[in-house]
Amino acid sequence: MPKKEPVTVPRFTGRDLPPIGRLVIQFAPPIAIIALIVMVLRNPDGVASVIFDLRTYVTGGFTWLFILYSLFAVAVCGWLVFSKVGNRVRLGGPKAKPEYSNFAWYSMLFACGQGIGLIFWSVAEPIMLRDTSPVFEAMEGNVAGGGIVWAYFHWGFTAWAMYCVVAVCLAYSHHNLGKTLTFREATVDLLPHWARGGAGVVVELLAIMATILGLSTSFAFAAMQFTAGLTSFTGLTAGPTIWLFVIVGLGTAAAISAFFGISKGMRLISETNSILSVVLVVAAFVFGPTLFIISNITQTFGSYFANFVPMSFWTDAPSTAEPLTSWQQSWNGWWTVFIWCWVIAFSPFVAGFIARISRGRTLREFVIGVTIIPSLIVMLWIGVLGSAAIYYDDKSGRGITDAVNADVASGLFAMLESVPVVGSLLLVVATVLVATYYVTSLDAGTYALADFVSAPKRAGAWFRVVLVLSIGAVATVLLTLGGSGVVDTVQTGTIIGAFPFSIVILLMIVNTIRRLLNRDRAVRDLEKVVNDPDPNVELRVDSEGEVQAVSGDNLKPSVSGT
Repeated sequence: MPKKEPVTVPRFTGRDLPPIGRLVIQFAPPIAIIALIVMVLRNPDGVASVIFDLRTYVTGGFTWLFILYSLFAVAVCGWLVFSKVGNRVRLGGPKAKPEYSNFAWYSMLFACGQGIGLIFWSVAEPIMLRDTSPVFEAMEGNVAGGGIVWAYFHWGFTAWAMYCVVAVCLAYSHHNLGKTLTFREATVDLLPHWARGGAGVVVELLAIMATILGLSTSFAFAAMQFTAGLTSFTGLTAGPTIWLFVIVGLGTAAAISAFFGISKGMRLISETNSILSVVLVVAAFVFGPTLFIISNITQTFGSYFANFVPMSFWTDAPSTAEPLTSWQQSWNGWWTVFIWCWVIAFSPFVAGFIARISRGRTLREFVIGVTIIPSLIVMLWIGVLGSAAIYYDDKSGRGITDAVNADVASGLFAMLESVPVVGSLLLVVATVLVATYYVTSLDAGTYALADFVSAPKRAGAWFRVVLVLSIGAVATVLLTLGGSGVVDTVQTGTIIGAFPFSIVILLMIVNTIRRLLNRDRAVRDLEKVVNDPDPNVELRVDSEGEVQAVSGDNLKPSVSGT
């Protein structure tokens, strides 16, 4: 008899959606997004006013929730690192091996997680917050101020912990339990059987909408920042025509990368990102104010660790004494709540992609790799570029501040222009990085989005290309027809959507903790079979969701598929 081919692992143990649920997931998001865009384009001021009021409501009434959510994410990551569970559970089962080298893994997760945002804010936030910062005020003579320390906080460990805890939920559900790489199958086990179908559709719709709108608005802002980079060394004037060419160029590159897959496409671009990032930071360090940078990094690192707990708990309680009439009255509304909502809104595709590429690592290795290493990279990046920006800001009579006030996207380029000898070259490097970091973000987003839409089927390369083109089309409509104001309105609306989505994530985290605490021998056997490529071993899932592993005439004990 011909020899059977090994099966693809992990084996699927989940449930497909009923036809009506699949139709809703496939067609409701594009219809809703088209309707939203039409409303914004037809009545931009009216929609912006509604979103403004919603942002004020969320900031005024729920700052405490986002602060506690971030603390909960940090606590769960700490539990996974220091508990026995973290060392005993390996994603993909006890025999699984990592699919990518550490360098490739770090490059890809960093590129999809924060690359483009860090380029945008690594200079802008330290400059905007250099004079006034809650928790601690800049001491007289301390030109670093508190801005760099807050930038460490907002883009460092806590943000990565929030991504990590979502990625852990998806990764364990998919690689170990054989579920699809979707939010619904990582969440609905916590609910009664009668509620799982409808709740699963709602959860997936939220994830899909957040992914599409988040990627589209980021695409538009990336086009604006890339144009700002081009302007810095070519003299081109930003406008709809240039934006359109940039979107087409970046979209084409992302489509090619998505077509060739993770190993041939995104991995190579991500590794290139890492190399160019090292070149940028090292050059700014060597040719910039080296002694000042070393001194300031030492000082601000100390301030970060000394003030980490107060910053983590900062809710600006006095601002709640009276109801807010505008979110702009709250410092957190501008910064911490805004950034935490951004992280939550981006969690679907960032965490989904991180989960996909992390097979073969223990939960402890996973958490340390996704939180500690990227956080150190972030802090060094901000420490070097932010310190250089403050130095040149003082030398130019607040010239960098003026540039940031005029256009936040131009802050990095204004600083690099001040670097002697290699400044012009670094402008080119930074502009290329804006492009390549966004290409990898869009690539990662299409992989996650393809899973959300097509699971349990594997999406093909051309389907991912279509998703890239669709997201590029949305970005084009928003930016070229509506301008930056419309893009900002839609992006803010997407971030406000993080409020209900945070409840979904909390339920998913609780469900994952429950799964790990209830991980008995039967579940461990299930994990082994789910990842067994032996074609003679079969998995059978009954109508109640119970999983049986059948090997020859031997029937292993029935184990729960949840």
